[in-house]
Amino acid sequence: MFRLWIEARVAGSTLLRGLAAVLLLAAPAGAKTLVFCSEGNPEALNPQIVTTTTGMNAGRPMFNNLVEFRKGSTTIEPGLAESWTISPDGREYVFRLRTGVRFHGNALFRPTREMNADDVVFSLMRQWKEDHPFHKVSGFSFDFFRDLGMPDLLQSIDRIDDRTVRIVLTKPEAPFLANLAMPFNVVLSAEYADTLLAMGKPELIDTQPIGTGPFVFDSFQKDVTVRYRAFEEYWGGRQAIDTLVFSITPNPAVRYTKLKAGECHVMAFPSPADVPRIAQDPALTLLQQEGLNVGYMAMNTTRPPFDDARVRLAASMAIDKAAIVAAVYQGAGKVAKNPIPPTLWSYNDAIADHPFDRAAALRLLAEAGKADGFEADLWYMPVSRAYNPNGKRIAEMIQADLARIGIRLRLETREWGEYRRELQAGTPTLALYGWTGDNGDPDNFLYVLLGCTAARVGGNNIARWCNEPFDALVTSAKRTADRAAREALYRQAQEIVHAQAPWVPIAHSVVFMATRKEVTGFVMDPLGRHPFDGVDLKP
Repeated sequence: MFRLWIEARVAGSTLLRGLAAVLLLAAPAGAKTLVFCSEGNPEALNPQIVTTTTGMNAGRPMFNNLVEFRKGSTTIEPGLAESWTISPDGREYVFRLRTGVRFHGNALFRPTREMNADDVVFSLMRQWKEDHPFHKVSGFSFDFFRDLGMPDLLQSIDRIDDRTVRIVLTKPEAPFLANLAMPFNVVLSAEYADTLLAMGKPELIDTQPIGTGPFVFDSFQKDVTVRYRAFEEYWGGRQAIDTLVFSITPNPAVRYTKLKAGECHVMAFPSPADVPRIAQDPALTLLQQEGLNVGYMAMNTTRPPFDDARVRLAASMAIDKAAIVAAVYQGAGKVAKNPIPPTLWSYNDAIADHPFDRAAALRLLAEAGKADGFEADLWYMPVSRAYNPNGKRIAEMIQADLARIGIRLRLETREWGEYRRELQAGTPTLALYGWTGDNGDPDNFLYVLLGCTAARVGGNNIARWCNEPFDALVTSAKRTADRAAREALYRQAQEIVHAQAPWVPIAHSVVFMATRKEVTGFVMDPLGRHPFDGVDLKP
């Protein structure tokens, strides 16, 4: 189907284009189908095993968490747990579960009971215990769970009764409740897991997902679509949309064209160049908000010569970030100097960015014994993201800047899923990447992206930077309940990042989304999620 549509674009055939659109949107008479033009393939459909917002958003329609972020905010509210208590020492959490919550079914499974404590225990234990029968079935390693230090944080997870779960921590953890609301802590069906295990097909838990969310998984065709249908027994109420389609469309120009043609109703991340046209189109609605994000270039600090801070600082001072932001973000971004966005509490605005100074960069290279320059590889993202609208263009500008101080770059990329895997494996020397905050806490940037726990194969610290003084600060901040004390620790940590320069922070962006006018109830989310519960189409 996607090939037909592309052929229509190339050939300019409105007939083929219209046929493709009709086939994509085909549904029973009177049924409502909403099509979302997404930016890439999800690396998996179970949020437990993904690390990109693309994967998280593909899983979101199907699942719920114990606690969740209120739509469009970072405020915690009840999810599958209707209430909870926390012990005075901050180590014991007791959750009281909702009644009347049903799981989805599929051709292999029909649930015989409501969601209960067994499902919550199963979902966490599967990620935690390496000897759990579902820990290794899909070949994934629960990277988010590990990067947040959950294996060492958890002391016990107990079923008290059908409606009560107790989680005991080894030490207090300030962002723990917010972390439970993150996508990797969705609740799966233990009964479905038992069914699959008895069939000898446990891996289907990740490829044929079963959740409690507003939409049921229907099908996934790589590079084409993910399809869902409304869950008739959803505890939050049956959705107005009958069918939800994620139309996988990596090119932002193609997404925009499909939106204009009515082939999709919501699109992610329009190109900055298209934003004025969207704003002026009476058939479309432009949505925007300042992003909780950062786009950056990571330098592999375990690989010479980038194991030398002088070389990393030289690279930082040789890149004209202002020119990149002007050319690529086109008024929808600001130059970054810290690894967290200025909209996030504890941002250290007292830090002065490294100046754009080629002469100083050349002196640093000479001090490091690299006066004649050297060669390196720079990987760039193959998909557009809010924090990086055009990875190839940014890579080309960095390549030109660094060539002026003798650093000769080879540009490389891969398909999005493979790109992410190679970055987490430590393959690139230099790599463009970025992050959108998952829970509104600085820990989600500083500990997850730059802490020692995540500086492992499979971790999100793709710079492989493990600095003990920095790690001590961000770890201490996790264990501290007092907000002012946490802010002071995070500000000190940002000073160390600035001095050691494992990244070149490039930009914080404004995030844009676009919808057709007939879409109602769609709300932009500060955490980069695309929630489709409560969304409808006007006649």
